[in-house]
Amino acid sequence: MRLALGVNGAPVTAEVEPRTSLADFLRESRLLTGTHLGCEHGVCGACTVLLDGEPVRSCIAYAVDCEGRDVRSIEGLDDDPVAAALRAAFTAEHALQCGYCTPGMLVTARDIVLRLPDADDARVRLELAGNLCRCTGYVGIVRAIRRVLEARSETTQPARAALPVGHFAAMTASATPAAPVMPQIPGPGERLTQRLRLNLPREVVWRAVQDPALVAGCVPGARILSQEGSKIRGEILASLGPIRARFSGEAVVTYDAAAHAGSLTGEGRDGATGTRLSGEATFRVTEEGPAASAIELSIAYALRGALAQFGRGPIVQVFARELAETTGRNLEARLRGETVTMPPERLTLGALMLRAFWRRLRALFVQRKD
Repeated sequence: MRLALGVNGAPVTAEVEPRTSLADFLRESRLLTGTHLGCEHGVCGACTVLLDGEPVRSCIAYAVDCEGRDVRSIEGLDDDPVAAALRAAFTAEHALQCGYCTPGMLVTARDIVLRLPDADDARVRLELAGNLCRCTGYVGIVRAIRRVLEARSETTQPARAALPVGHFAAMTASATPAAPVMPQIPGPGERLTQRLRLNLPREVVWRAVQDPALVAGCVPGARILSQEGSKIRGEILASLGPIRARFSGEAVVTYDAAAHAGSLTGEGRDGATGTRLSGEATFRVTEEGPAASAIELSIAYALRGALAQFGRGPIVQVFARELAETTGRNLEARLRGETVTMPPERLTLGALMLRAFWRRLRALFVQRKD
């Protein structure tokens, strides 16, 4: 069946089986894996989301029954001030341990704060009866919710706050066509920076970074499929042992000639695993002297799906450093007109990890010698 609804403020259309639960739709179709599945009987509350602003158990709600309605998962509460206050209070009061119940717990806690501004400990515990936690004993959770309630009462907050985006019908009522949805910029924990020094003048490097095909040709596994103005279609092939991935997608690149800077925002998907990769990179070419320059990169990324475990900070830092240095060497050699060994058709993450290991081993030997 064809389904049209709002998900975290954006209109969404999809083809779904009538038997698909809202939880499975969010997790499998939208890759919003913050909605957790526990009992799948509507008992544990781990799957709680907001439907038209009200908490519901998404594991026992059919996706097709949400036609024309607003659904907001935990990812859609990133900028919600009440949810932000609750996250801070949960941290301060040690209100989570394993964290599995926490997304659903936060959705319910937000409803308590907005609906029951005068709730005492007993009422908070009663309201939490549908959200089971096997770790904390609820003491920290109750304290966290009461902390937010008391803070709001001191600042005379309104009893009910509107979500940042209204009902799906309101979103689709406007005759003005919606602008293309850009990838969501990930949070601070999913960022990295790199700096590539090249023994070439800044203007030479700046002209080069404005040629996406040239840059992609220096990156192992990357390939530009087409370019139309600022819109680029491409793919990157990667492997780690027996795991093979082909991320195909689109990106938009912009340049600021006066600042020798630019940005690239895009997203791609691996068809085999359904893993989605989205991100934004900003870059700047700085002058290091008359015959030297540096490319400063700041990258925000989000990896969701079956391969998301490879998106963790320490792993990505290793890959990013080795990949950036390889790309920098290839780019400098090409701009100097030197013979360049063509980068491999597939980015082999295992080889990068091995190279990083030997680099670290050599550094340890040097430290011991000193």
